[in-house]
Amino acid sequence: MALGVLGAAPVPSMGRTLSESKLAAILRRAGRKRGVEEKAAAIQAQLRAPQLAAPALVSEAYGKSVAATVRILRDINTELASLEAELAPSFEKHPDAEIYRSLPGLGIVLGARVLSEFGDDRTRFAHPKARKNYAGSSPITKTSGKSRVVLARLARNRRLADACHQWAFCALTGSAGARDYYHRLRQRGKTHYQALRALANRLVGILHGCLDHRQPYREDIAWPSRLPVAA
Repeated sequence: MALGVLGAAPVPSMGRTLSESKLAAILRRAGRKRGVEEKAAAIQAQLRAPQLAAPALVSEAYGKSVAATVRILRDINTELASLEAELAPSFEKHPDAEIYRSLPGLGIVLGARVLSEFGDDRTRFAHPKARKNYAGSSPITKTSGKSRVVLARLARNRRLADACHQWAFCALTGSAGARDYYHRLRQRGKTHYQALRALANRLVGILHGCLDHRQPYREDIAWPSRLPVAA
């Protein structure tokens, strides 16, 4: 959606000329199906709202940079779609693929990446804590006297840690339970990164349970009501 708007109007002056019908068409091409007209009106209002303006020459230069960035991102999306098409046949043949794909936030590309980093030896991690430690999502608590500090784990599989961070972010739109867990952490004062790390830690534990019991993900089991948030 954002790429569509930026592609059609890379500079503010062009954005102010976009009609609601044009914006609605952009939203539909991006896959939005509900509340299209309302969203288009809201975007138009923001684009036409008073704002500080840069000199015309500067605005034009930034507009060219934005247009170039949009083209690059679209090319990347095309390549990702191609990679997904190539990965799908092999990944879906794996006996654990159905379980990985059932978890919110794990598509073919990211699911295959997480599976490859964890490995497919089901006896490799005897306990969820071991899997979490390997992913680097479990925190380290240091205490000294009356002080207590919770730190991120530095000894970890960094490729897997990065994949789990992306997984947690994607899960926010695919799971009401994950989204609620994240928001409660933010309400407790956690930063965005800290909340995502805690969510990733929780998701890795859920994955371990699904693999251990050979059962696909279930939202009602993964996120029972009033689940306490981690430190």
